[in-house]
Amino acid sequence: MTIEIERYDAMREPSSAVLSYKLPDGDMTLLQALEYIKTKIDPTLSFDKGCRSGICGSCAMRVNDREVLACNYKPVDGDKVSPLRYHEVQRDLIVDKSAARQTLRKSRSWLHGYNGAAVAIAQEKITEVQSDCILCDSCYSACPVLAVNPDFLGPFALTRVYRYSADVREGDAKPMIDAVQQSGVWDCTLCGECTAVCPQGIDPKMDITMLRSTSAQHGYMDPNFSAMSFGFGGF
Repeated sequence: MTIEIERYDAMREPSSAVLSYKLPDGDMTLLQALEYIKTKIDPTLSFDKGCRSGICGSCAMRVNDREVLACNYKPVDGDKVSPLRYHEVQRDLIVDKSAARQTLRKSRSWLHGYNGAAVAIAQEKITEVQSDCILCDSCYSACPVLAVNPDFLGPFALTRVYRYSADVREGDAKPMIDAVQQSGVWDCTLCGECTAVCPQGIDPKMDITMLRSTSAQHGYMDPNFSAMSFGFGGF
C-alpha cells in the first residue's frame, strides 16, 4: 500500500511537496502509518497526536480532501494526506489552531447570566451531544464559507453558542446572540459539510438553524432578505 503526504517546511526549497510512502501489509490506522513512516522511513515527518483513541482531536487532518482523525481512519492504497484548511501550516501536517480558537472569544460562547436553575434530564439531553465537542477543527476545515469569508465564526463556535444559549441555567443569552449576527448564523449556507465530518456526531448545521430561530426571538432577521427579489418587481 502506498499513500501520499503533503509536506511543508518553510525552511526548505521548495517549501511544499507531495511525497509517496510505501507501507507494509497489515491492518493499521493512519496514525500508526504515520508513526511507521517517521520511525522507519523518514524521521523528518511532522504530525500531531495525543490520546490515540478519538478523544483529544489532536490528530485531525485531511485524507482525499476529507477531514478525519488519524487515530480512527484506516488508510487505503492511493490515499493523499494533507493538513487542515484555513489554518497556518507550521510544518507538514501540524497546524496552528490558535486563530480558529479566537472564534470562541468573538462569539462569546460561555454562560453570561448564571441563574442556578435545576437541570432536568430532558433539558440536559437538548445540548448533550454539543457538549461532546473536542475542538478538533474538522468542521472548521470542512466549511466552504471560510474560503470566501475568513471572518466567518465557523461551525464549532456557533455550536458552542447554541449549547450555552439553550442551557436553562443561562439567564442572559443576548450577548451571545448579538455576537453571532455578523459573519455568523446568517452567513452559513447550511450545506452540512461540518455535520458530515464531525467525529463526535454533532450536527452544527441544525445548531445554526436553531440559532437563527433564537436570533429571530431577539428581534434579528436574515439581512439577505432585503436584497432578495420575490417576483413582485414591476407591480
